[in-house]
Amino acid sequence: MENRSFVTIANHSRQKIEYLLAMAREFEQNPNRDILRHHVVATLFFEPSTRTRLSFETAANRLGARVIGFADPKVTSGTKGETLKDTIMMVSNYADVIVMRHYLEGAALYASEVAPIPIINAGDGANQHPSQTLLDLYTIYQTQGTLDNLNIFLVGDLKYGRTVHSLLTAMRHFSPTFHFIAPDELAMPDSYKQYCRDHGIRYVEHQDFDANVIAEADILYMTRVQRERFTDLMEYERVKDRYLLKLPMLSKARENMKILHPLPRVNEIEYAIDDNPHAYYFQQARNGLFARQAIICDTLDITLDEIK
Repeated sequence: MENRSFVTIANHSRQKIEYLLAMAREFEQNPNRDILRHHVVATLFFEPSTRTRLSFETAANRLGARVIGFADPKVTSGTKGETLKDTIMMVSNYADVIVMRHYLEGAALYASEVAPIPIINAGDGANQHPSQTLLDLYTIYQTQGTLDNLNIFLVGDLKYGRTVHSLLTAMRHFSPTFHFIAPDELAMPDSYKQYCRDHGIRYVEHQDFDANVIAEADILYMTRVQRERFTDLMEYERVKDRYLLKLPMLSKARENMKILHPLPRVNEIEYAIDDNPHAYYFQQARNGLFARQAIICDTLDITLDEIK
C-alpha cells in the first residue's frame, strides 16, 4: 500500500509541487468544502505552535473533518513513559491522518514508518517544515508570477531554521540563486551547501545586510533567531540582534521584492515595515490555510479533479 505521508518536500518532483500549488489555488477560491465530513484529523503537537496548529485545524474544519489531538504533551500518556510509537499507533485507531510536530529531528519520518495511516510533518526539530515550504512556494508564485530564476535572500537563523532548509530543497527544480545572510554562529550548515552544489543551485554568502545587498532580492526571507534551539544563552544573546530589517534599508529594493517571514516575529522586522508594500508576511500566513488544505487532501488521496 502506498505511503501517502507528507514528511519532506525534498523527494517531491516539480510536477508534484505544481500539482499541490494548483490544489491550493482551488482552495483559495473556495476554502469551505464539505469533502472530509466522514474523516477525522488528529493534530499531535509535542512542541508549541500557534500558526501551524491553528491553520491545520482550520483547514480540516473548513473541509468538514472532525479534529482531535493535543497542543500540550504534558496532558498525554507520554508523561507516564509511553513511547512515540505507542502514541502514534494508539491515535491511528481513531483518525484518518495525523498532523505531528515534534522537537526531535527525524520523528516525523519514524512516525510515517510505523503508522498505518498518513503522517503530515508539521515540523521536526531543526530539520524540516514541509507544509510551511508549500505555503512559501505558493506565496512566492503569487507575488512573482513564477518560481523560476529568482534571487532569494535567506536572513538570520540559517543553522537551526527548518523553514529555510525545506525551502532550499524544494527550490532545486526552479533554478534559484540563494543568498545566505547570517552570522558565523548561525550560518547555513555545510550539508545544505553541499546539497546546493550537488543539485546545481547557485548560492552566495554575505556578512553585510544593508540597502545595497537587499537591492538584488526578489524575495527577502527573514527568520528569527530561535532561543529554544540554544543550550548556551550567552551565545543567543550575542547573535539575536545581529540582522534586523529597518525601513531605510528598503530604499533600493526592486519593485517586485516581497518580504516573507514564517513567524512569529520578535524584533527582526521593525513594525514600521508592516504597512510598506514590500511586506507580505501576513498574507503569507493566510496562505497556510490553502496549502494545508491541499496537503491534507493529497495525503487522503483526494485528487485535484475531485475538488474542482
